[in-house]
Amino acid sequence: MGAEILRPDQARSDDVVLSWEGAEVLAVRLPQLSDSLGHILAAMERSHGMPLASLDRRAKQSVVRTLEARGAFSVRHGVETVANALGVSRFTVYNYLNRESEARSAKPQVKDAQ
Repeated sequence: MGAEILRPDQARSDDVVLSWEGAEVLAVRLPQLSDSLGHILAAMERSHGMPLASLDRRAKQSVVRTLEARGAFSVRHGVETVANALGVSRFTVYNYLNRESEARSAKPQVKDAQ
């Protein structure tokens, strides 16, 4: 997901320093969540075998569902970033999210067998 490996002396306070037998051997700098979104979008393009903007509407809706499950819309400018990758407007992404939310809340009613 885009982590960077560093020497321990290059570590910042938010990096993860790994030790072996009591000695610091390396540091790992994890990407910011917003950086990870770019990696996630690139991986999705690879898995679809084409740019996300080339997908049909149903596939784009599926991408939005997957991204929502992975927290993509909790990052600053997440909707704009996804909209640009999909080649749609922010309004369209919000519509996809709203449809998904409505579909989850409309649970089928189960009748009691008597």
